[in-house]
Amino acid sequence: MSQPQLGNPGKTIAEKILSAKSGHDARAGDVVVCALDHLMATDGSMPMTIDYFDRMGGDKIASPERIVVALDHYSPAPNRQTATLHDQIRAFCKPRNITVYNVGDGIGHQLALETGRALPGSLIIGADSHTVTCGGLNAFATGVGSSDLAAAMISGEIWLRVPETIHVELTGALQDRVHTKDVALALVGKLGADGAAYQALEFGGPAVPGMSIDDRALLANLSVEMGAKCGIFRADKVTDAYLKGRGVDRGAPTSADNDAVYSRQVTLDLTSIVPQIAMPHRVDNVIPVTEAGDVPIHMVYIGTCAGGRTSDLHQALEILRTGAGFAEGTQVIFTPASRNIMKEVSSDGSLAEFIGMGGIVQSAGCGSCCGTCGAIPGDGVNVISTANCNFKGRMGNAHASIYLASPASCAAAALSGRITDPRGFAG
Repeated sequence: MSQPQLGNPGKTIAEKILSAKSGHDARAGDVVVCALDHLMATDGSMPMTIDYFDRMGGDKIASPERIVVALDHYSPAPNRQTATLHDQIRAFCKPRNITVYNVGDGIGHQLALETGRALPGSLIIGADSHTVTCGGLNAFATGVGSSDLAAAMISGEIWLRVPETIHVELTGALQDRVHTKDVALALVGKLGADGAAYQALEFGGPAVPGMSIDDRALLANLSVEMGAKCGIFRADKVTDAYLKGRGVDRGAPTSADNDAVYSRQVTLDLTSIVPQIAMPHRVDNVIPVTEAGDVPIHMVYIGTCAGGRTSDLHQALEILRTGAGFAEGTQVIFTPASRNIMKEVSSDGSLAEFIGMGGIVQSAGCGSCCGTCGAIPGDGVNVISTANCNFKGRMGNAHASIYLASPASCAAAALSGRITDPRGFAG
């Protein structure tokens, strides 16, 4: 880790992006006003954003082409009230030429990755804390409140305090049936739920070039569960290949200077990581799966912006194929993060295989994760989930308990009906 020095030391990725977007020599601790590249809202945040917009005297939108609203938290609308909110959002957006991702299109920040709205070096805000996911593509992406989003829609700008940066060095290689979700949970357990409060997590190290964009998006996604302002990776050949495959621009790839100053460095040796699980009701209550004890599982949830990608279903199926079927009384659900992912798992046969096993498939979107639509657990139900939150009341029932784990560990629980180490399944 570089130490402060005389003169002008180098910059972190966060400092470089905020310097470019503010037009100032932005350093950790500075307050800057920045031009925005992309703004996002959801059906959970846009109604309040509209209220703030009106109260601020909003008239024109600064750059409507840079704004999207995803109808993802109530997908599909579970009742008349939320259907009415969807209509309100459409009525606001259509005359202002704001793009609306409709019910079933998917989660807003996943769509930003897929459609070229999240680009290297860009600055993104969203009225959803997991907007940080876009940091997997070398963007400075962060969540904001509805009032900040309304002001940014009017002005096209936002003020930010430049965060200090923690450098996360990833070394080694994962063992069989240990996955990036286990890495993310291990890091949350190491830093704690507020261990990176208002700091950027900059991921680097020799293990990163071997990580897919799915892997990077997942680690960036969980950064907010450590209190981080953003999680961010440098752009590299993997980034270029992902963007080229979608026919979009490379953006402005940004990397840290060799003499960048970090608040601290945290090193994770991937070789030493075993399957992890976050116990109720804290995301940082993380232990190895083997230490969880004999916990029965009634619902298995594979989905959300932390576990609803094609690679996640593939990880789960690798384990599910080794068994003779789901444990009796265990409900197993898959919710893809986007319509594109739904198409991918349909075309490669994964979805039909999962359904054939007795699995339940929900519309692309946030699904059951936030408890606003989809399958809601009953009282006393233990859920094992690929999601990113497990606080009391998550998934819509304060009398249920949520355990967070990798798709492989979720699949192992689906077969055994209990929290189980996925490494114990042959095949």
